[in-house]
Amino acid sequence: MRRLAVPVAVLAGALTLAGCGGSDDTAAELSVGASYMPQPVSADMAAGFLTITNKGAAKDELTSVTSDVAGRVTMHDTVGGSMQEVTSFAVPAHGRLVFRSGGNHLMFEKLNRRPKQGDTITLKLKFAKSGPLTVEMPVKSATYNPSTGH
Repeated sequence: MRRLAVPVAVLAGALTLAGCGGSDDTAAELSVGASYMPQPVSADMAAGFLTITNKGAAKDELTSVTSDVAGRVTMHDTVGGSMQEVTSFAVPAHGRLVFRSGGNHLMFEKLNRRPKQGDTITLKLKFAKSGPLTVEMPVKSATYNPSTGH
């Protein structure tokens, strides 16, 4: 009986250690939802909106956005009706970063093609700490007004 107790204790300790290293409780857990692009009225520029949710205990930062539909994607902050380009946005721990009409938004500049309602465009979001996220963004009507609060 004594010979069995030592291997069982070693195995239990190894399983405990493996469980401790399996997840990082201080990591950001990012997901994207409610993404859309209103059909552009201009042939060379479009706006985009989405929500990034962080269910993790660590904050992160959105540092860049790229898309094959545009030569350049910029991020904009709107404060008091004035729009300004920014280089990053904070994604709070246990919080959301919301891009919506009249607020924070993406600008797709130098469009390679003019997206039409019903199309889907692909974005790549890059973050300071987390790995990149690929997002499929549907193109909606130019007057689309989502009921989700965007």
